[in-house]
Amino acid sequence: MTHPLFLVSCLNFQQISKEGDTFPVEVDVARMSELVKGMLEEDEDEDDTTEIPLPNVKAQVLKKVIEFCKHHKSEPMTDIEKPLKSANMAEVVQKWYADFVNVEQVLLFELILAANYMDIKPLLDLTCATVASMIKGKTPEEIRKTFNIANDFSPEEEAQVREENKWCEEP
Repeated sequence: MTHPLFLVSCLNFQQISKEGDTFPVEVDVARMSELVKGMLEEDEDEDDTTEIPLPNVKAQVLKKVIEFCKHHKSEPMTDIEKPLKSANMAEVVQKWYADFVNVEQVLLFELILAANYMDIKPLLDLTCATVASMIKGKTPEEIRKTFNIANDFSPEEEAQVREENKWCEEP
């Protein structure tokens, strides 16, 4: 099986996805990933091409990660206020970033996993804030519907959980 790789040279490098797809990337963009940055520092001969395997990142996701990193280099994302001031991401971050995470849930969760694996904090913050915005102000039933989660509690168990966690509900 071919693994995703970053092919790095002193000017740019290529990232290769889980499926073996190759994406050229500039070094300063690649260094947004602490994982890649650490691997680049281990490779002292920057004149040669370096291959960095990324076996946990699919091609579609890696392409989005690179898009994010390139944009972040030219227009850094504003800090995300906590708690979120709005469930509308366009009111939390710049329009480009809000549009970037306006994707299908499956891709959003794969971006979270990739950001975590590759250690790209701004992308992890953005994607996790997006999930939080999807939850903000919703009842447990609405959250279950949003994320297609089955309620496996009996009515008695659910009542007990609600009673035990009354302290965390908003007044």
